[in-house]
Amino acid sequence: MTEILEKTEQNYEGEHDRPLRGYVRILGAYGGTVAVAATASMLAGRRVPDHVGVMDLLLMAACTHKVSRRLSKDPVTSPLRAPFTRYEGQGGPAEVDEEPRGAVGELLACPFCLAQWVATAYAAGLVLAPRVTRIVGATMTAVAISDWLQLAYAKLMKSAG
Repeated sequence: MTEILEKTEQNYEGEHDRPLRGYVRILGAYGGTVAVAATASMLAGRRVPDHVGVMDLLLMAACTHKVSRRLSKDPVTSPLRAPFTRYEGQGGPAEVDEEPRGAVGELLACPFCLAQWVATAYAAGLVLAPRVTRIVGATMTAVAISDWLQLAYAKLMKSAG
């Protein structure tokens, strides 16, 4: 079985260095995390809602966007990524660019990749602690909207100057 997996990995990678084994571990961690959240929900007697309301979906979307960018691009959170990335320079406004090192680095430096984890955590929060989750979601949504307003203001000032 190990030989088949190694051959599959070699065939997939070709001349590229792709950390497939790391991806498998990340997928396992994600699945394990979801299983723990589901078990915690059952033990706490919490049920998954029949539907997600529009306001919850909007909070979840904006919060997921902001938290995934904050975790993956913010200079202040770079110590969390440092063991798995290499600093390359300034990115967008108030962001850094980093080169990932390995599968965990790819996950931590990619807001698109982290979004799945953040949205899943938010969904679990809606089941386990909905009031706290909604206030966190509202807070991060306000931060996201503030960021967009800051960028729009800067653009307006630049065009007016």
